[in-house]
Amino acid sequence: MKVYGITNCNTVKKALDWLKDNHIEYEFHDFKKKGVSEDKLEEWDQKAGYEKFLNKQGLTWKQLPAEVKENVKTKADALHLLQEKTSMIKRPVIEDGGFLFFGFDEGVYKTHFNR
Repeated sequence: MKVYGITNCNTVKKALDWLKDNHIEYEFHDFKKKGVSEDKLEEWDQKAGYEKFLNKQGLTWKQLPAEVKENVKTKADALHLLQEKTSMIKRPVIEDGGFLFFGFDEGVYKTHFNR
């Protein structure tokens, strides 16, 4: 299983704590250190749609100039921006086989991991 996120994100910290408390092993991919590939973003888009992981509620989006936000009109625009500004990806991203989930929801985690 792979968890994507950034180490200083409170939601990522909650998710990692939950996984540790439930003895679930994972590999962590830090967006700040490793970035994210165009192929990975395309894969997530194919499975869930970029709208699901483009976080427009976060500070990074809110601090963008209006003209940048207005220019995000296509999938290509969004994925390019997400690759450039990985802080705008809804976190954490959990990949576990065919399971793909964005964010932390204890109920979803309990169901998926049978805890």
